[in-house]
Amino acid sequence: MSTLRNKVQLIGNVGNAPEMTVLESGKKVIRFSLATNENYKNAKGEKVQSTDWHNLVAWGKTAEIVDRYAGKGKQIAVEGKLTSRSYETKEGEKRFITEVVVSELVLLGSKNDNGNAV
Repeated sequence: MSTLRNKVQLIGNVGNAPEMTVLESGKKVIRFSLATNENYKNAKGEKVQSTDWHNLVAWGKTAEIVDRYAGKGKQIAVEGKLTSRSYETKEGEKRFITEVVVSELVLLGSKNDNGNAV
């Protein structure tokens, strides 16, 4: 049991255009969403597709790769860890968010998906 840790693996499609930010320190961070799909049959035997949306964050070189190659709609596989944080809106409302901090990224699909040559 000592080998269990906070680890997430997802395969899905980039849902929005990733947004890169360069911090004052020069560090690069990119935020984007990922859609994962699950197919199953309901009680009537009909095929149903369920989509879940995940908030992803990548730093440094991984952020640069996402920015360059993983545009909206691109199929990717990621590995990372779940993190939770809170922030305050401009209206003073406290919000909570759970994100996947990406440590590894694999570009999937054909080389010409969305015009991105890999």
